[in-house]
Amino acid sequence: MPQQALQFLNEMNISVWQVRQPEYFPTLEANTISLPETCQLLFVAPAVPTERDAFLFGKVLASMKLSPEQALFLPSSALEYLAEHKLTWSWFSGVPITELEGVKALSSPLLSEMHTNTQSRRDLWRQICSYDH
Repeated sequence: MPQQALQFLNEMNISVWQVRQPEYFPTLEANTISLPETCQLLFVAPAVPTERDAFLFGKVLASMKLSPEQALFLPSSALEYLAEHKLTWSWFSGVPITELEGVKALSSPLLSEMHTNTQSRRDLWRQICSYDH
């Protein structure tokens, strides 16, 4: 459920429940997020990147020999709904890393904080290069 809808229900004092073990409810429709096969990098952050952030994001993708069409954004709260995928990379920006099996994980501060922080960009580059060896 989108965050805005959850906030709206919360303001109306309506409780929202989530089934922890959906396998006990075979008729319950599972909400999963299916990524296209072309998606190579999953960008996980608390909010969608701004236009300014998108420029830096594009530069990082280019250094990884990826195009923007090969990357998708997902809020960290939606990771649990991720279906099977063919990801190569996951990039956690401003959120804790969640290991995805067989996927190279990157971690950085928020993109908005990286514009003026050369050290954080350098650290991200080192993480990317560490997978080349």
